[in-house]
Amino acid sequence: MGFERYSPTRIVFGAGTLNKLNEQLMPGEKALLVISNGKSTKVNGYLDRCVKQLEKAGVEYVIFDRIEANPLNTTVMQGAKKARETGCDFIVALGGGSVMDASKAIATMVTNEGTLWDYMTEGTGKKKPISNTPAPIVAITTTAGTGSEVDSVAVISNKETDEKMAFGGIESLNPVLAIVDPELMTSVPPKFTAYQGFDALFHSTEGYISRMNNLMGDMHAITAIKNIGKYLSRAVKDGKDMESREGVAFANTLSGMVMELSSCTSEHSMEHAMSAYHHELPHGAGLIMLSEAYYQYFADRHACDERMIEMARALGKEDAKEAQDFVDALRDLQKACGVDGLKMSDFGIKEDELEKMAENARETLPILFDCDPVRMSHEDCVEIFRKAYK
Repeated sequence: MGFERYSPTRIVFGAGTLNKLNEQLMPGEKALLVISNGKSTKVNGYLDRCVKQLEKAGVEYVIFDRIEANPLNTTVMQGAKKARETGCDFIVALGGGSVMDASKAIATMVTNEGTLWDYMTEGTGKKKPISNTPAPIVAITTTAGTGSEVDSVAVISNKETDEKMAFGGIESLNPVLAIVDPELMTSVPPKFTAYQGFDALFHSTEGYISRMNNLMGDMHAITAIKNIGKYLSRAVKDGKDMESREGVAFANTLSGMVMELSSCTSEHSMEHAMSAYHHELPHGAGLIMLSEAYYQYFADRHACDERMIEMARALGKEDAKEAQDFVDALRDLQKACGVDGLKMSDFGIKEDELEKMAENARETLPILFDCDPVRMSHEDCVEIFRKAYK
């Protein structure tokens, strides 16, 4: 029942709140404005709007527009170098989870020596402590998926070692300010709305069944699951439906809080292994493809029946009476969002890779396996991959 709760992030939530950025206290005088290497932030006008707000607030800025869908350690180092060379004293992350994650790593390397992999605590990381306080971060999220605007963890990939690992987890990596404006999410295409929404869902479902669950985390998780169940399929079908966009955005922010209060489970370790080898695989899509076999594993073992029943009811299956009902409700939601037909093979994943993916998952993020409601063996992990594969 015990928990620790510290909320260093000021959250400004609601449609149109980007227009209030200039009214907020800025944590520095010159920002490295971090965006993705895609076109959406520019084409949809979000970059221009953000720049105008910074100018109105009297803040100088330098744009860094190289962040990949699965951000790389090499790109992080380029961003940190640019921030130092141009005298930036804080970071503004404008984008989705990848941009916010990369910004946390950049903020760390602006003030610390060496390379990012020196500070990774698993796999081939050198496990050095972060000595100097990272540069402050302002997060302006344009998607509803990762909850990165309110947590202290980043996920970064290394192509040389085929690793995708969590980084950070220290209080100073929580953004000091989060702008959560659902208007910025109306341009997200339907399939990515679904991918991101399921990522948010699984942050909460994993946190709810995790051995790390607690009263405060449970409250956030169940509320997030209810909002995803009620609003996600609507947002997928009509991206301009502001009520549904707000509902999913709220669920996403809550799910970020769940990760700070509880913990994800091995589902995330397993997906990180998939996209460590296939960098173009969207994280949410990988989670969706794993999810039915993954939760079926716990349902079959009656590992957390009551919690799975509660999650099924939160997703809208009010008459749920057994763990299987959650798996069924999850399948129904995937069908409603048009993502039930995703295939690993369509993303270039081959069946003979599944064994090494299971090994990678357990080597790079073993701590999440410790959070599972029952112990999962290597063979169990491989079997879940096999059942999910198509």
